[in-house]
Amino acid sequence: MHCPFCGKQDTKVIDSRLITEGHQVRRRRECPECKERFTTFEIAELVMPRVIKSDGRREPFNEDKITCGLQRALQKRPVSIEQIEQLMVRIKSRIRETQEREVPSDLIGNLIMEALLEVDKVAYVRFASVYQSFESIREFGEIIAKLGDK
Repeated sequence: MHCPFCGKQDTKVIDSRLITEGHQVRRRRECPECKERFTTFEIAELVMPRVIKSDGRREPFNEDKITCGLQRALQKRPVSIEQIEQLMVRIKSRIRETQEREVPSDLIGNLIMEALLEVDKVAYVRFASVYQSFESIREFGEIIAKLGDK
């Protein structure tokens, strides 16, 4: 790994730790030349299936879209960044478990809703209202009533 400060090619790993339930490695590195320290993260890069949109278009899987949706739903809720990362890992694992080359976007939306339901019911309702395009107060009431049963 090149030093981001001086460009020296070999840096020394001084500490490694597993994070996000062992799905990522955090490494502290030190440059023997300039003595600067920095952190790198290592994750396995897995091929994700393409996404089939509701109008039939196909597009590459975009993790940022899911992360953005989760963050919007969980905004100002008592959920840590680590929990959001764990949700993301779980959702991606479930998508890969299908072993399909293409997955419908509604499968992804449903997986996000399942994950949010386990973590925060308010975030679940927020996401559902956008994902399912609520158009009336009655629809909010119905989904809240269903949550009362769970």
